[in-house]
Amino acid sequence: MVRPLYWVLAGIVVYTVGAMALQARGYLPESVRISGPIMTLHTGRGRAFLTKLAAPKRLWRAWGNFGVGMALVTMVGMFAAVFNAGWQAMQQPEAQPVQNPQNVLVIPGLNDFLPPAAAPEIILGLLIGLVVHEGGHGLLCRVEDIDIDSMGLAFFAFIPVGAFVEPDEENRLRASRGSQTRMFAAGVTNNFLVAFVGFLLLFGPVSGAIAVASGVPVGNVAEGSAAQAAGLGHGDVITQVEGQQVANVSEFEAALADIEDRNVTITLKSGETTTLERKLMLMRSVPSVIGGIKPNQQDPTVVRAINGSAVYTERGFVEALTGRETATIRTNRGNATFAVGAYGLAVENGPIANASVPTDGTDVIVTHVAGERTPNASVYSDVVSGLDAGQTVTVRASVGDVRQTYNVTVGWSGRGDALGLRTQQGFSGIAVVDTGIDVYPAAQFLAYLGGFSGPWGGLFSGQFLQQMFVVLLVPFLSTIAPGIGYNFAGFLPDVANFYTVTGPLSALGGGVFMIANVLFWTAWVNLNLGVFNCVPTFPLDGGHILRSSAESVVARLPIENGRRATTAVTASISLLMLAGLFLMLFGPQIF
Repeated sequence: MVRPLYWVLAGIVVYTVGAMALQARGYLPESVRISGPIMTLHTGRGRAFLTKLAAPKRLWRAWGNFGVGMALVTMVGMFAAVFNAGWQAMQQPEAQPVQNPQNVLVIPGLNDFLPPAAAPEIILGLLIGLVVHEGGHGLLCRVEDIDIDSMGLAFFAFIPVGAFVEPDEENRLRASRGSQTRMFAAGVTNNFLVAFVGFLLLFGPVSGAIAVASGVPVGNVAEGSAAQAAGLGHGDVITQVEGQQVANVSEFEAALADIEDRNVTITLKSGETTTLERKLMLMRSVPSVIGGIKPNQQDPTVVRAINGSAVYTERGFVEALTGRETATIRTNRGNATFAVGAYGLAVENGPIANASVPTDGTDVIVTHVAGERTPNASVYSDVVSGLDAGQTVTVRASVGDVRQTYNVTVGWSGRGDALGLRTQQGFSGIAVVDTGIDVYPAAQFLAYLGGFSGPWGGLFSGQFLQQMFVVLLVPFLSTIAPGIGYNFAGFLPDVANFYTVTGPLSALGGGVFMIANVLFWTAWVNLNLGVFNCVPTFPLDGGHILRSSAESVVARLPIENGRRATTAVTASISLLMLAGLFLMLFGPQIF
């Protein structure tokens, strides 16, 4: 199957050849200019408006000076970030999903992290970002008395990639270095302002009007699980178990634990009811402990019986193992007999290793500590945490296939616990589930946006900048924090079902989610545009600011040929940045 990226590239090639042929034959108007795959639309309209808007020049120059300082700080950060990313790509070339070239393009559907459902908000945010960016350049041109030849939009083939203001080159060169620097910094300054205002509204009254819906948000269901057989899927919200209301995951799990029957009737937020026919699926195991039996995501490993008795629920599984030191498990992939206890590995030089327990990766299953039964890792942890340092206790364990008792002195500050054992949760390292429901972290994502803080959201939480940074990452959060397992692309229809609107904005109903999405993506796109344009390389704004700054510094030095020194500095940094960007994107494929 041909990848979507190749279709896009093929379309760009065909478009470019056709557009250049039309231009060569004079079929295109003068306002349309083609340069390879880049098409620009030029107009002279709007210059009079910018001239009028530029009247309070002192105000705009102060704003420009503020922007220069902000841009310089960001440029230093981007230099360090791009250089480090390129270096890491050479040292650790394993490709991450965000490094795929197609994920650099802000194209919903082609970019793996930008879903098509968010396309309207993303495109609107991009258009706002491009207009305010180039509008800033144009405004400061007029403030600094630099004439404008034309303005317009730029396209990479048929993909809009920017707006532009084309200053009169002779006027620009006659302007002072300070005037030029303010003009070049104005675009990113405006992007940062739009992002700040967008986040201000999002983290404030908008997030304050959104709450997590009562119930259990279903993010995903395991293949072959009871939840899949019951027809559950992403976007569902479970509100009742056997007619009993459940407000959250804890109440849901408690309700299931109280029901011995295999079949459980559940009710969804939509009012639909369905039946969960529970079955035990193996989610984690130590194959060397249970005869090579391990989980399988595509074709689940199902636990059918423990010690000859059929089990279907997590409660039944716990009850079958808690009172036994040895158990036999029967699954659809075979049977195994094993010691029941807390599974772990001894760490080198730890207390349990000093008592002659091997540290070569041999399986250790602790069944008793200080005379107390430890059927699983949780009970074991509780027992060990209650011991005193320096105390000598007996530890009964199955090491490999041999049962032995060890005298262990408590007290260890290295890896593992106070006995020097690194444990794995569950009974002998085994973990099972009986529903196969993966809960969507709805509360966690709302907290990232400042929720749970009253009608003003997280506006006065004192963590505004931290929240901005987190929101910058949430569209691809699963690649950074695999434990979360989900990305957040706004309150899209399937995700909006996990939330409800409250407070003064509740009269807007679902419109609050639309406003939140517009603010989210407008702020996100503008922040990215501003940061990316601060990369100190040409033709980005950061490259122009770098040259102006270098000229200003070199002019103060006792150097005869200042122009050559300036060119050497800017060219070296620009090439280094281009190399860093190239390695960041294509390093994993090269190395």
